[in-house]
Amino acid sequence: MNSSVERVSSRIDPVTAQVIWGALENIAIEMGHKLTRMSYSSIIRESEDFGAALIDVNCQQLCESVFSTPLQLGPISGYVRGIKKILEMRGETFNPGDVIIHNSPYYGASHGPDVAFCVPVFHRDELIGFSVTTAHHLDIGAHVPGSCGIVDAVDAYAEGLQFKAIKVYDRGVKNQPFWDFLADNVRAADMVIGDMEAQIAACRIGAERYIELVKEYGMEAVLASSEYLMNYSETMLRREIEKLPDGTYDAEGFFDGYLDSPDPTKKDLKIAVTLTIKGSDLYVDFTGSSPQVDDRPINMPFEGTVCVAVYLIVRSILLDTEDHDYVPQNHGLTRPIHIYAPSGSICNPTFPAPTIARFCPGNIVADTVMRALAQVAPKRVSAGVGNLKVIAYSGLVNEKYWVYMDITEGAYGGRCGKDGLDCVDTLYANTRNNPIEDIESHYPLRVLRYELRENACGAGKWRGGFGSIRDVMFTSDGRASVEGDGHKFPPWGIFGGRPGVPGALILNPGTPNEKSLPSKISDIRAKKGDTFRTVSAVGGGYGDPLERDPHRVLDDVLDDLISREIARNEYGVVITEDFRIDEPATERLRAELRTRR
Repeated sequence: MNSSVERVSSRIDPVTAQVIWGALENIAIEMGHKLTRMSYSSIIRESEDFGAALIDVNCQQLCESVFSTPLQLGPISGYVRGIKKILEMRGETFNPGDVIIHNSPYYGASHGPDVAFCVPVFHRDELIGFSVTTAHHLDIGAHVPGSCGIVDAVDAYAEGLQFKAIKVYDRGVKNQPFWDFLADNVRAADMVIGDMEAQIAACRIGAERYIELVKEYGMEAVLASSEYLMNYSETMLRREIEKLPDGTYDAEGFFDGYLDSPDPTKKDLKIAVTLTIKGSDLYVDFTGSSPQVDDRPINMPFEGTVCVAVYLIVRSILLDTEDHDYVPQNHGLTRPIHIYAPSGSICNPTFPAPTIARFCPGNIVADTVMRALAQVAPKRVSAGVGNLKVIAYSGLVNEKYWVYMDITEGAYGGRCGKDGLDCVDTLYANTRNNPIEDIESHYPLRVLRYELRENACGAGKWRGGFGSIRDVMFTSDGRASVEGDGHKFPPWGIFGGRPGVPGALILNPGTPNEKSLPSKISDIRAKKGDTFRTVSAVGGGYGDPLERDPHRVLDDVLDDLISREIARNEYGVVITEDFRIDEPATERLRAELRTRR
C-alpha cells in the first residue's frame, strides 16, 4: 500500500469505510450469483463449489462472495500472486481486455481442477485490481474420466491440463486456438467450457462494478477504506490470539493414504502440528509431517491448500460469529498467522509431485490444527471430524462423455454444549448437498438409499455427528473413481469423549458380488445395475459419555440412531422395552461403569 493511501486510511471516516465495504461485498456476491445461474454443471449450480473475489494490485483480498466454499475463496490471492509471478518471468504485462486462466498448484492454486479466471481491472489506464472467480471443473483431461478420484496419478502431468497464466483473451481478442485445443482435450467439453464462460462473465461483471464504485467514491477512498477494514479484521483476530496463553502446543493426526499398497511410505501418513503463540502472533509449523509421496496425488499445495486450512480453523474458532460481531473476511485476517512446512513434505511438496487428491489430507490438516488449539481454547473446538468421500461417475452416451461428481458428506465432532452436526460437508469443503432429483434427471444414475448412519456412535457428553449412507446405482454401463479417507483412523474423541467410527466403501452391497473397497480407487468399470455404497465416518465425542443427559440418549434411541444396547454400554443409560428410562438402574450402572473406567 503506498504512503498516500496509508495517510488517507489513517483518517478515513469509519461510516464511509463500512459503506464502501458493503458495496465491495455486494459486488462479490453478485459475481457468485451470476456464476451459479449461468453454469452448466451441478457441482457449481447446486453444490456451489466456486469462489468469487476482488483483489487489489498488491494481491490483497478486498472482499469475497459469502455464498461459496473456503477452499475456493481462500487461495484466490495466491492465484493472483502466481499469475503475476509467471507473467513477470515471461516479460508479459496486464492489459485492458485481458482474461487469464490459471490452475497451477505450484503457483498458488488449490489443485488442477479448481480453475481460476482473472480479469485485470483498469481505471483511467491504471491497473487498480483484479476480478477473479475460481470453480471446480468436472474434467480437465486427466488420464481417467473426471476430476476427482484421480488417485493413481504419478506426477503433475498425469493429472490433466496445466494452465499457467494463459491469456484466453488478449486485449479483448479471443485466443481461439486455446479454446479449440481445450475442447479437444477435455471430456464433456460443452459442460466444462460452458462453466468456464460463466466464470469469465462473472469476472467481467465484478470488474464493471468495481470501476463504478471507484468512479463514485474515488480510488484513494476505496483503497483507504479497504485498508481500514483490513486493519480492523487484523486487530480483531490479534485481540483473540492475545487472550490465549503464550506457549507451544503439539498435535498429530493421521490419514489412510493407500491402505491396499504394499509400500509403507504410501499409507498411515502423519500430519504433525506445532502451534506457538507469542503475544498476538500465531505460528503453525508442520515439521515432522510425512515426506511427500512422489508418485501419488495426495500431496497438498502449501499456499493453495495447507495455508487455507489453517486460516479457516483459526478464524472459525477464534472469531466464531455466535460469540462475536461479524468480522470482514479480507487479507487482514492472514497477517497474524505465520505458517511453515518443510519443502519436500506432504504439506509442501516440490514439483512435479502430484496434488489433485489433496482434499481429504487437507481436512486432516485442519482437524489437527484444531486439536492443537483445543489445549488453549477447549470450549471453542469440536472433537474429531469425519472426512468426506467424492466419487467421479462417468460413462459414454453416443460417443460423448458424461461426468458427475458425487460428494458423500461427513460429520463434525461433539462441541461444548452441543452435539456434532450430522451429515454435512466439513471444515474447508462446505459445499451444498446435491438434490437426488437433479442427479437422476441429468445422469444415468439412481439413488437407492440416502440416510443417516445408525448404530455407529462417537459417544460423549455431547456426541459426535452421524455420517450418511448413500447407495448409487448405474442405470447403464459406466465407470467410477473414488477419492476418500477415514477407513482406518477414527475421528478423535476429546475430554473423555469416545472416538468416532471410520467410514467404508462397498461395491454391490447385499449381493453375492459384495466387495469392500479401500478409500481410494481409480477407474473401476461398472455394469448396469452395479451399486456403490459410501459410508461416511461418525464424529468423535466431547466429554464423558456417562455425563450425557439420559433424555438425550433416549431421543437418539427413539430416532433409531442408536440401539438400546449402545445406550446401555456407552452411556450407561438403561432403557426399558417400552422405551422409558429406568432411572434407578441407570444410576447404578453409571456408578459401576465409572468404577471400571
